[in-house]
Amino acid sequence: PADFICPITTEVMSDPVMAADGHSYERKQIERWLAAKSTSPMTGEALQHTHTFPNHALRRQIREWQEAH
Repeated sequence: PADFICPITTEVMSDPVMAADGHSYERKQIERWLAAKSTSPMTGEALQHTHTFPNHALRRQIREWQEAH
């Protein structure tokens, strides 16, 4: 499913986190992005902050989907 794909890597996420833009990204990739930029990879808009938060619900959905396939 498209929601399981990191917009940066275009691969299924294993450690999804949510950024200030409301989008989820693979943790390592968005941390690398935010180390150099303070903009959204999706929109190019400035982010209000560069904190990320674990997306536990999405991680659980991805794991359940992987186990079923």
